[in-house]
Amino acid sequence: MQPKQILTTGEIAKYCGVNFRTVIRWIERGRLSAYQLPGRGDNRVTVEDFLDFLKENNMPVPDGFAQRERRVLIAESDPLLAREVEQALQNSGYKTSVASDGFHAGSLLGTFKPSVMLLDLRTPGLQVGDLVNFIRQASGLERVKVMIVNGDGSDSPSGADDYICRPFSNEELVSRINQLLEPSYV
Repeated sequence: MQPKQILTTGEIAKYCGVNFRTVIRWIERGRLSAYQLPGRGDNRVTVEDFLDFLKENNMPVPDGFAQRERRVLIAESDPLLAREVEQALQNSGYKTSVASDGFHAGSLLGTFKPSVMLLDLRTPGLQVGDLVNFIRQASGLERVKVMIVNGDGSDSPSGADDYICRPFSNEELVSRINQLLEPSYV
């Protein structure tokens, strides 16, 4: 079953412990982004807008949403390195998925719905610049953070949120991914 992407004002009220009229006032005052359904004009809010609202107002993220956002897609052709990175991230509470080539990584973007994509520049079939541009422009992927794994010490490709150079420790990698997601979903 796919996680819920749209929330009603009543659902938001339950998550925040307030009356649904309070949620409607947040929407009317422009503090919470929403859209209205045709006909009766009921309000709907995307999960992303709800999470942004919580972050902006220093409100706690409900458990179900916090866990859903802690996903890392690892694009790495070396199976041993991929397994080591995957294990370190899983031990830190992240859900992970590994792609060994660019095609597999691209196909997992829509189904796995990562919050961070870790891209090794050496992954076969992966044009990092093109993939970063696609992520930035594709509907539903705009919030995916991109971290490049680089072996030569050069800067990350344009558009990536961060990069990390080899060799790196698992602790450093987890710390950098945590920083990418702070303060919103960690």
